[in-house]
Amino acid sequence: MTQTSDRELILSMIQKIQPFDGLEQHHIKDTVNWIKSGKPIFRTKKPDIPPKHLVSYFVVFDENEEKILLVDHKKSQLWLPPGGHVEQDEHPQETVRRECFEELKIEAKFWQETPLFLTSTLTVGLTAGHTDVSFWYVLKGNHRDHYEFDEQEFNSIQWFKFTDIPFDHSDPHMKRFITKLKRKLTGEIAL
Repeated sequence: MTQTSDRELILSMIQKIQPFDGLEQHHIKDTVNWIKSGKPIFRTKKPDIPPKHLVSYFVVFDENEEKILLVDHKKSQLWLPPGGHVEQDEHPQETVRRECFEELKIEAKFWQETPLFLTSTLTVGLTAGHTDVSFWYVLKGNHRDHYEFDEQEFNSIQWFKFTDIPFDHSDPHMKRFITKLKRKLTGEIAL
């Protein structure tokens, strides 16, 4: 992909995300303006060059049990969905495929092809102080299956029912994501 086509593909994908609330609408608008500005959007040097860059989360979801898989992330010191930084000339969906295999040793099975959610977040923990613009993809999973995990990045992994998610020790947008996912499940938000 060329830089122009990268941006066009990502902008096209963002336009398919139905904003859940005013904050997501603001994050989408800000992200569109940032991408159109021509500023760098891919991380080129760890941990924070440029200080704002793209990330793809993937939330492994057991729809039958209404459980999600979270990882105890060492650097952020939070319970997060797995994921990673979008590399130069990489589509965010490809990031999910790559990171899913690297982090959990499984093939990504998308619940839907486009991200469900988009957020812009100032990071915390051991690499605090930069902004992650995150695409939240949902993957099909089963809490009964065995999942390996990258022990270099995570202390552990755990399935959580929606009511048991440690929201106080997770991504600040996790509660909003779960609310949007629930509304998607009930049909309040179109698939």
